[in-house]
Amino acid sequence: MEKWVLYAIISMIFAGFTSVIAKLGLAGISSDLGLAVRTCFVFVLVLAFSALVVPRQEFGSITLHNVGWLALSGVTTAISWVFYYKALKDGEVSTVALIDKGSFVVAVFLAWFILREQITLRVVAGCVLIVAGLFIVSRK
Repeated sequence: MEKWVLYAIISMIFAGFTSVIAKLGLAGISSDLGLAVRTCFVFVLVLAFSALVVPRQEFGSITLHNVGWLALSGVTTAISWVFYYKALKDGEVSTVALIDKGSFVVAVFLAWFILREQITLRVVAGCVLIVAGLFIVSRK
């Protein structure tokens, strides 16, 4: 197995825990406050992790191009998190998490359109199955 696949699997597992743990943490508080508290922990942990594993000389290689695109990514992440937490506060974790994972379909389209990545039959089939799953799980 390639290393990036293992990383993706680990990410998937922790993301699954994240939604359930967040739902527990939102009891009695607003989704906005819950997100703010969570984000403080994310900020500190990511900074500490980077301080430990990123070679010092790499910090000098950051360009305005990197900063601009990563800042935009941060903005889109923040918007996603705000609405994810609002949905999580009132909705079922299983439904909210699946709808959120519909972002795969958006990412596939944007990767094709912007990055010129190839869309294979396997990827199209995955998109169709995810959209079908979204409809099945989100219907009451």
